[in-house]
Amino acid sequence: MTAPLSARLPDFPWDTIADARARAAAHPGGLCDLSVGTPVDPVPQVAVDALAASATSWAGYPTTWGTPALRAAIRGYLERRWGASGLTDRAVLPVIGTKELVAWLPTLLGVGPGEAVMFPTTAYPTYEVGARLAGADPVPSDDPADVARVRPRLIWINSPANPHGAILDRAATAAWVDAARAAGAVLASDECYGEFAWDAEPVSVLDDAVCGGDHTGLLAVMSLSKRSNVAGFRAGWVAGDAAVVTELLDVRKHAGMMVPGPVQDAMVALLGDQAHVEEQRDRYRRRREVLRPALERAGFRIDHSEGSLYLWASRDEDSRATVAALAELGILVAPGDFYGAAGARHVRIALTASDERVAEAVRRLAQLA
Repeated sequence: MTAPLSARLPDFPWDTIADARARAAAHPGGLCDLSVGTPVDPVPQVAVDALAASATSWAGYPTTWGTPALRAAIRGYLERRWGASGLTDRAVLPVIGTKELVAWLPTLLGVGPGEAVMFPTTAYPTYEVGARLAGADPVPSDDPADVARVRPRLIWINSPANPHGAILDRAATAAWVDAARAAGAVLASDECYGEFAWDAEPVSVLDDAVCGGDHTGLLAVMSLSKRSNVAGFRAGWVAGDAAVVTELLDVRKHAGMMVPGPVQDAMVALLGDQAHVEEQRDRYRRRREVLRPALERAGFRIDHSEGSLYLWASRDEDSRATVAALAELGILVAPGDFYGAAGARHVRIALTASDERVAEAVRRLAQLA
């Protein structure tokens, strides 16, 4: 009898901190949840208006490829914001939130047993999950020189990175492009946090200055979940090598992977508006500016954290001990071992809590100072 697919997968990480969540939630002042990177701020009005205007016009099925207006909006945003020229409609594809794409990309590309998927040593767990779902070999590495030895079919990079917020500069990104091309691998760059950079400037793998205007073998994966506070919409896209994107489209059509029509229309509106992004960036900046020094006063060291929506903090102890200590204060954070063994002495602290909850967390952290 064939083993169930779930047998290939690790325990769901968030289930392992249920006790810490319960302890933190029991605090008399309530829970300060700084663990999950889910937006808590308002959905932009431009999206609300687009959904309302669109809701009655989608009695039929949407297409997997998305509307022409959405494909044009994605291409325009990538060129305007990320320096990616020369993209055609065949080079862009909306997806049902990027987590599903990350999880299924190895399978959609036909990666299988005996082949490798490479991803960062401290990383979003779904990169490894995707490899395991496909029956492929997960290989963590932060060194493009390892590509020639491993010969992976698929390589993931992530900048600004989840969980630790490190940002790859242009030269480092180009080194991964060169290594992937030399090995004949697809390089998928997870750029979902690109709009949130604090101490360095991120680049896209599709930037002409990175790839020379040649998108062969390259995919950029982006989302509106964080950029636009619409994680519940499940609105993202993949763009890059038109031949690879067309292969993804062909398979996804068979599987019925379609972004709902009203969400597609809302995506067009959101991609055409940068003002709400700047407003949200300011919210996160203000929270970061009070939370980081409070953590440092409480004895934490903040590593990396140049971008994204997290602070990568350490007290030079096992991350589970840090989680437990903060839970006593009613503060819930994510243990670094969620993201690989290399993160076992850090915790990830999210900026995605209300101003009031962040201020309360700052007040409680003073008890550790």
